[in-house]
Amino acid sequence: MRNDHGIRILINRLARIDSASGWTGGLNPTQRAALEYLSEANQFSRSPSHVAEYLGTTRGTMSQTLKALVRKGYAAERRQKSDQRSISYELTEAGQAAATEPNPIADAIGNLPADAQAALKDGLLLSLKLALAANGGHSFGKCKTCAYHDASSENGFCTLLGLGLEAGENDKICIEHKEA
Repeated sequence: MRNDHGIRILINRLARIDSASGWTGGLNPTQRAALEYLSEANQFSRSPSHVAEYLGTTRGTMSQTLKALVRKGYAAERRQKSDQRSISYELTEAGQAAATEPNPIADAIGNLPADAQAALKDGLLLSLKLALAANGGHSFGKCKTCAYHDASSENGFCTLLGLGLEAGENDKICIEHKEA
């Protein structure tokens, strides 16, 4: 037996505890996960297919999830002016508040010593990168760590898309991310 078995079990148990705590405020865990993703995604990464890919679910499931969030007042739908079929979502104030509500896992991690938090984050990030590489998934990294990021302007510029970033998007995640 591989010695990583116990770590995977611990990660799964933590994920189940986190998921169980997601049933609050009229939200289910999938809706809460979508809110958390939207709160961290840049302007180019908020379509139903992007959210679905990040969360590892189907586009149909995510489309219904996002529609429910709009009905509940947690998200707003935005159609592109150039193509009315292209939809993206952004959080309302209620959605932003729900996405940042405390939960038992966040509290537990917050109570770890800083060096343990850093080691845990580094180990999990490396594990995620390896799992994504094995499954052909996107990294969804932060703009400021991307090969396409040009930091010479005030908010940054995406050289892949040829578009400027909005204030604060350097720390947002993007579907187009490529390790620098």
